[in-house]
Amino acid sequence: MIDSNGEQLGIMSNKQALEMASERMLDLVKIAPMAKPPVCKIMDYGKYTFEQAKRDREARKNQKVINIKEIRFSPKIETHDLQIKAKNAQKFLTDGNKVKVTIRFRGREVDHVAFGQKALERFFDIIKDYGSIEKPAKLEGRNMSMVLTPKQQ
Repeated sequence: MIDSNGEQLGIMSNKQALEMASERMLDLVKIAPMAKPPVCKIMDYGKYTFEQAKRDREARKNQKVINIKEIRFSPKIETHDLQIKAKNAQKFLTDGNKVKVTIRFRGREVDHVAFGQKALERFFDIIKDYGSIEKPAKLEGRNMSMVLTPKQQ
């Protein structure tokens, strides 16, 4: 049994503990129910849950959400179009998001995977100052994809 001030009161029966809690107009809460004997504390349970919720909200506020943005193009993409896609990727990376770059192979293009690999290399050369490769290019079915993460400032 633990007092509301954190002082140890020793081992006592449930009835004694409940009487002591009701005298002080507080609640009896099991802190460690699996311990032998179970550890209980006299406290204001409403205040305890409020403080717990407040700590949870504060922890959630400090978390940073990282989204994955996807950019898709074909292996036959022209230089200017690739630069526009890279500019969008730079914006995503500076905002702190991850970028998944996907090349779609259509028809017989899948026989020429090297073109897709070169396109991904050209894409990465444009944005290498803003991000780094988290997952290198890998062929998955008819798509080749690579994941980029923002560089740490």
